[in-house]
Amino acid sequence: MKKLINNPRDVVREMLEGAVALAPGRALLDTETVIIRYPLPVDRPVAVLSGGGSGHEPAHAGYVGEGMLTAAVAGDVFTSPSADAVLAGIKAVAGPAGAVLIVKNYTGDRLNFGLAAEMARTEGIPVEVVVVADDVALRNTVERDRRRGIAGTVLVHKIVGAAALSGKSIEEVAELARAAAREIGSMGVALGPCTLPAVGRPGFLLAEDEIELGLGIHGEAGVKRSKLLPADQLVETMLATIAEDLGLTMGDCVVLLVNGLGATPPMELDIITRAALTGLRQRGLDVARAWSGTFLSALDMPGCSLSIFRVNETQLALLDAPTDAPAWPGKGAVNFEVPVKATLNVRPAPQPGSASLSPEGERVRSAAMAAAGALIAAEATLTDLDTKAGDGDLGSSMARGAAAIQALPSAAWQSPSIALSSMGDALRRSIAGSSGPFYATALLRASRHIADNQPPTSAVWAEAFQLAVEAISDLGGARPGDRTMLDALKPAANAFSESISRGHSIEASWNASIFAAQEGARATAAMKPRLGRASYLGDRAVGVPDGGAIAASIWIEALGTSIARR
Repeated sequence: MKKLINNPRDVVREMLEGAVALAPGRALLDTETVIIRYPLPVDRPVAVLSGGGSGHEPAHAGYVGEGMLTAAVAGDVFTSPSADAVLAGIKAVAGPAGAVLIVKNYTGDRLNFGLAAEMARTEGIPVEVVVVADDVALRNTVERDRRRGIAGTVLVHKIVGAAALSGKSIEEVAELARAAAREIGSMGVALGPCTLPAVGRPGFLLAEDEIELGLGIHGEAGVKRSKLLPADQLVETMLATIAEDLGLTMGDCVVLLVNGLGATPPMELDIITRAALTGLRQRGLDVARAWSGTFLSALDMPGCSLSIFRVNETQLALLDAPTDAPAWPGKGAVNFEVPVKATLNVRPAPQPGSASLSPEGERVRSAAMAAAGALIAAEATLTDLDTKAGDGDLGSSMARGAAAIQALPSAAWQSPSIALSSMGDALRRSIAGSSGPFYATALLRASRHIADNQPPTSAVWAEAFQLAVEAISDLGGARPGDRTMLDALKPAANAFSESISRGHSIEASWNASIFAAQEGARATAAMKPRLGRASYLGDRAVGVPDGGAIAASIWIEALGTSIARR
């Protein structure tokens, strides 16, 4: 497993040095892995400290700031900090008002933070300890006060930090923290394990179709192994468990924290957020605030957790209070606006109906269905090619476009011109990448030429093919030899035009076009790409034919099968 580190023994110190370098108003103690607010005010309010093993970034150092933590104590990866480190943090930031320690419910953290609290009290520093045990996945396994503390701890940080900054006493701050912890439930799901820098191998293994439900944040397995489920079902499982444990009822006011575990992209977190908000509203709950991001991770673990916090007006105000902690995401406003109607001025799509098809329209429809079927059948091949020298989406894009063509109503095939423009519209709407605009532009230009030259003779079709290829070149700036679809399309159009001009039949001319397209597509394997994503690979793309050119040769060959049946 590759990691961007130096010596594994130096990971934590070097990480904290890097974090502090970009966080004005914070400092790192010289002999301990403790980040503190710096400088501190002379008249200090109650100090708030938290921490634990490293590997949970941005927790806990990312929450050091006015209005959240006064100090964060970091241990080795997934290892509690020592009592001496915690005590050093307390002594560095606590004034006469004392300190409140927020501890996730893991044995090492409880022991070391608890011991440090006793040592601090011995030195005359008032200290309160609040333990967060929000992992509802363990509800049927251990007693409530023995559950793990996971991502819901971040919400407690915010409540406590704001309360302390407002001038409340240590007893009041601690009670607010305990009250918040009682109303938070969290549950996680992992799609795979994480890898400790010093170990270099995963903590557990999962099959490609397996997940772990109810995992902790230290790379340990969950309480249940399951087959991979759609995001909506996973969210419903987590929400149902949390809602039952908290005893949520219709009308309760809640906030939502969607937390990535370290290797979950924002795209997936947004899908989870959508499902969670929908599930909460369907339960009749008032979602006052929501946040989505990576707040308390497990190194590079793929997966997420949901935290639900039933709040009152006081707690909501504390969540809304300002803080300059760099990792706090803001106020978490929720947008409940329904989608608004787009007002694009586009040509209306042909509507289903009983419109009769001209013989030419029927032939175009038959040819288009053959091409669409061939592209769908070639999805895996095109995906493999594009993965080697692109971004891997060509196969799915072509299949999606082909399906859109197959779904066109009969009215779309009334005439060749209407058919070409309808296919262009379908591809424009169904393919968001470069292939959609290229093919749509080509089909629209060809459609106009066909419409202006009725009836469309073989020569008109040859001219339309050439115009379509020119449209692609004009739009993207590519030329033959640049290793693009044009390396198949241009030879094919030239061969077709030349054969038609010599008086050959359309069937024979199209066979020449097929041969030229296939030869042109194969030749791209020896070309160095000059345009598109493959150009970023340079010589590394040589040896693999261009996926776009291969796709063009596939549908051109499929059209020939249909033409031969005329």
